[in-house]
Amino acid sequence: MTRIAAVHGALAPHRHTQSEITDMVARTCLPEGTDRRVLDRLHRSAKVRSRHMTLPLERYAELDGFGAANDVFVAAATDLGAKAVRDALDLAGLSAADVDLLVFTSVTGIATPSIDARLAGRLGLRPDVKRLPLFGLGCAGGAAGLARMHDYLLGRPDHVAVLLSVELCSLTFQRDDASVANLVATGLFGDGAAAVVACGANRQGGPGLPGLRDKSAGPTIVDTRSHLYPDTGRVMGWDIKDSGFKVVLDPRVPDVVRRYLADDVEGFLGDHGIKRKDVTAWVCHPGGPKVLQAVTEALDLPDEALDVTWRHLADVGNLSSSSVLHVLRDTLAERRPPPGTPGVLLAMGPGFASELVLLRW
Repeated sequence: MTRIAAVHGALAPHRHTQSEITDMVARTCLPEGTDRRVLDRLHRSAKVRSRHMTLPLERYAELDGFGAANDVFVAAATDLGAKAVRDALDLAGLSAADVDLLVFTSVTGIATPSIDARLAGRLGLRPDVKRLPLFGLGCAGGAAGLARMHDYLLGRPDHVAVLLSVELCSLTFQRDDASVANLVATGLFGDGAAAVVACGANRQGGPGLPGLRDKSAGPTIVDTRSHLYPDTGRVMGWDIKDSGFKVVLDPRVPDVVRRYLADDVEGFLGDHGIKRKDVTAWVCHPGGPKVLQAVTEALDLPDEALDVTWRHLADVGNLSSSSVLHVLRDTLAERRPPPGTPGVLLAMGPGFASELVLLRW
């Protein structure tokens, strides 16, 4: 099985309260003269206290098109991604030269050469490092990235792989767009990154993750599962416009979760002889209050099961694909699940689709 040797999260440099960000959005995203009461209500209902942003708030008014925002993405994603990977490798007790595969996922900017290629020389990765840039997975990208990294390491058990997620969601906020979808997104999403270092079954890593009783080994990935849901292509995603990424966010998302998630999880666990009650920690992406409530109801979870996720949402907002990896880091550090017990990491995103990862602590 694949062993997770380190998980590290990084946040964009400018931290602001939700009310400060709401005021910025009112200035830059609402057409002049628009009543902001709907904006205020939607931002309050997001249950977010603060978020981290890539730029100082006053700079967002200067982003006058897709090109300007994407230029900022490329520079900032490279800087933040380099920091996340370096710190994760240090935590794992490994060097850049040890890395055989670098997986990169993001849905908030585009670059060719991709961000992973730009990082190779900067980090000192070997020239024969394999790269796998992923785009379009949205909030499910962190879980999907873990799954694809696991697939690779099953075939190359002597190798080391790194997953990097960088999501600079604030750069996608649409100016002069008073749609409910844009107002919801501007109240929910923040900017951050996360890196995971994983080792194949035959590869020994470094000192292990903080918070674990056994410092010689991190949690292992046992299995993964993906599921695309029918007739849900317009539930979540982007419409690509001259102004950039215009969010598609259908209010039916919680209904889709209630309809499909329980059967997905039940079948996935059942294939391994595991019951839902056996799971000692749920590592869930913070899709927003209504989505988290739907997950809790669908899986019949105790109220406290998603405490780490709810706290992450309040402290930094939804970091798209990076969030579930931050929640994994905090679960390992704070909850300390009993060794040998099962855990489930789950996220959902455009497609509409779910990504499930079965862990053994």
